[in-house]
Amino acid sequence: QVQLVESGGGLVQAGGSLRLSCAASGRTFSAYAMGWFRQAPGKERDFVAAISRSGRSSDYADSVKGRFTISRDNAKNTVYLQMNSLKHEDTAVYYCAARIGPPEYYSSILAAYDYWGQGTQVTVSS
Repeated sequence: QVQLVESGGGLVQAGGSLRLSCAASGRTFSAYAMGWFRQAPGKERDFVAAISRSGRSSDYADSVKGRFTISRDNAKNTVYLQMNSLKHEDTAVYYCAARIGPPEYYSSILAAYDYWGQGTQVTVSS
């Protein structure tokens, strides 16, 4: 089992940047593929980005491609989401998620993940 704690959210103006972190504890972090999802008020939780165990493979939602970057540091048991050129529509609670998988596995499917953090609020003012 793994425990996930997100941090780094906050209030930022449109066009600004934030970096979210998700710290993992418990079983070996490098065994887990990781994902970021977000949920805006009144909407479903949507895929944002995912990264494989090795960090060599990743995927992004079309809405964030070219603006967001997912990365991980297995030595620090942490996955990051660098968010640049933020837009008002990026406002949401951001969640990180984990699941065990093969070295280059990642998923954009919410139901594929077994473990979730509590979320961190990102608010982008227009």
